[in-house]
Amino acid sequence: MDPLSGLIDGTRAQSALLNQAILEPPWSLRVAEGAPLTLATALRGHAWLVLDDTEPTLMRTGDIAIICGTGHYTVADDPALPPELVVHSGGRYSTPDGVDVTDELRMTTRTCGESPNGPTVIMSGTYEVSGEVSARLLSALPRVLIVPGQGTCRAGLNLLAAELTVDEPGQQVVLDRMLDVALAATLRAWFDRPEAQTPGWYRAQSDPIVGEALRLIHDDPAQRWTVANLAARVGASRATFARRFSALAGEPPMSYLTGWRIAVAGDLLRTTDATIESIARQVGYANAFALSVAFKRHWGVSPAGYRTRTGSGADLPVSAAR
Repeated sequence: MDPLSGLIDGTRAQSALLNQAILEPPWSLRVAEGAPLTLATALRGHAWLVLDDTEPTLMRTGDIAIICGTGHYTVADDPALPPELVVHSGGRYSTPDGVDVTDELRMTTRTCGESPNGPTVIMSGTYEVSGEVSARLLSALPRVLIVPGQGTCRAGLNLLAAELTVDEPGQQVVLDRMLDVALAATLRAWFDRPEAQTPGWYRAQSDPIVGEALRLIHDDPAQRWTVANLAARVGASRATFARRFSALAGEPPMSYLTGWRIAVAGDLLRTTDATIESIARQVGYANAFALSVAFKRHWGVSPAGYRTRTGSGADLPVSAAR
């Protein structure tokens, strides 16, 4: 598994909320869902994305946007328009003063609007992502990014749009997987664009030596990896491998390995009831004590403390690993 696949796999949609809004100008929506990751596209018309901490961004017909972070933002046909509706979690709509108008606007299970022939159609899907593997992906993205819809990106979203018009058994699973395909294709297209601040692990995965080492690390973090045995597995000398890995990935091999192990351990602590001893072995540490030392050095808290805090809903800082 390459690094991008591993990170997206950790961000997989589960009962994702997909919705489309059919709109007539002038219109302006305040999005207050608080989702950590949103994928949106203009199927018809255009939309301005107005985030409180960035300049307005235009999403033209066919463009695909990814919005990161739980902060609220505005989507409008004119960035100067004040919001006339508020979009809440669960696909609910209200007026700015709190009057629920969801039933008035609901056209089908996942479509809202006043007329099916409105000139603007905005489709969006939200991810309730959590965990350290997901954080490694989100930390590599800007607050908002736009990718022109083409190729696999456009095909994936066209399938999503078609699926939203029907209501069949097993639809949520189908929508989740389609959303994953659209997200993966959009991220791949974004990282290949010149304006993207592409993370080192993405640039390095196309290298025959470093890319293979990254796949080995992601596939089997429990292996007792050293610079020497990684170099041997990819057919390079120790010195050449270490130098090349650091230059392309942006950090030494063992530093990258530690970051990945700690990320996987964090997600196992958050999502399973496995013992710390068991988790330590799963991510390549000899015992719970060794994991605790590395984990506390990285997070400033023990694995047990991390499990308690994340299990109770408290947040820890998002890892800056890229």
